[in-house]
Amino acid sequence: MTLGEIKKSLLAAAWFMFLTFPVMVIKVNTIQKTVEWHWERLLYVAVGGFVFSFLWRYFLRRKQGGRRSAAPVETDEPEAVPAFQRLIHDRRFSMPALVVLGLFVLVFPYLFSMYQVNIMTTALIYVVTGLGLNVVVGVAGLLHLGYAAFYAVGAYTYALLNLHFGVSFWLALPIGAALGSVFAVILGFPVLRLRGDYLAIVTLGFGEIIRLVLENWNDFSYGPSGIANIPRPKFLWFDFSLEQSAVFIYFLMLAMVLLTVFVTNRLKDSRIGRAWIALREDEVACQAMGIDIARTKLSAFVMGSAWAGMAGVVFAAKTTFINPASFTLWESIVILCIVVLGGMGSILGVILGALVLILLPEYLRAFSEYRMLIFGVVLVVMMVFRPGGILSEVRRTYQFKEGLSKDGSLS
Repeated sequence: MTLGEIKKSLLAAAWFMFLTFPVMVIKVNTIQKTVEWHWERLLYVAVGGFVFSFLWRYFLRRKQGGRRSAAPVETDEPEAVPAFQRLIHDRRFSMPALVVLGLFVLVFPYLFSMYQVNIMTTALIYVVTGLGLNVVVGVAGLLHLGYAAFYAVGAYTYALLNLHFGVSFWLALPIGAALGSVFAVILGFPVLRLRGDYLAIVTLGFGEIIRLVLENWNDFSYGPSGIANIPRPKFLWFDFSLEQSAVFIYFLMLAMVLLTVFVTNRLKDSRIGRAWIALREDEVACQAMGIDIARTKLSAFVMGSAWAGMAGVVFAAKTTFINPASFTLWESIVILCIVVLGGMGSILGVILGALVLILLPEYLRAFSEYRMLIFGVVLVVMMVFRPGGILSEVRRTYQFKEGLSKDGSLS
């Protein structure tokens, strides 16, 4: 703790006080036409700004000092894996933890209220959409800012087909996935040559085009009024009550999460998955190795959008009402934040990121005025001190060691 650091923190606290003075101190009562002054809040801002600034500088200095002290050493050993991730991959710990977690999620609807079940179902929907976007952004490295458009395609597929043709939920589920893939092909072909910021701008524009079409084409999508009375899913001949339907959708989303995890994990280990990873690391080198860049990008778009379409169908069935306001740019940003905050390319990280970003705002309603501020601070802190996310992907390494084979020859 040096005098210079204290001076910098005091200056930061003074800036916080100056910037927040009109909002935190002055309160105008328009009914009684009076002005109230809350000077004690300025003291809270000063203390909080000083502590936050000092801790920020302290941890940032520790991080930079750790990097400088870690001298590069040439070794053939694979990159060290963090202790927590080694613990996760240790079957002696992971198997009992999975059993306990499985039992908890199975009894969750019977231990908590229907409100809690609905919140968890929403979180599971975002888990599926996050895992779908993780294929595009985290595995293939294609920056996508219009993912909510494919989410809207799935939701409106079920709503419109049921409204005009009486299509059931179970039939709309694969149709929603198929139409999401078709729209991904429509988007993918024109943007195959783009990368980085240019790709992000095009996908952003595509997402806004879809939203504006749904908002203004009244004869097709019923415009801002939306579509109401969308049927909830049924199972065989059973007619569920409102509470039973919420529990059924919860278990349906659990099954979809397990299916998504299984499929995305198998895709990462497949030939196309390794091509996606190569595309993410270096597109030029990937093409030089003989990989078809166009087909690889298009397959990533199609696979990720299919999961968004299915999640949109479930979203429409859960809420029983949809309108274009549910699929704004903010939805795409939230899903992208789930992938980035959880850990790009990491399946477990994306699941944790979805649970954190969706559940915490619901349980922080007591701080409703400051939720977005807390959300922004958490993202900034994570990007500075842990840019790889909550649970970053472990890079796989392959080693070839010399030794004697079984027949005695040198291998």
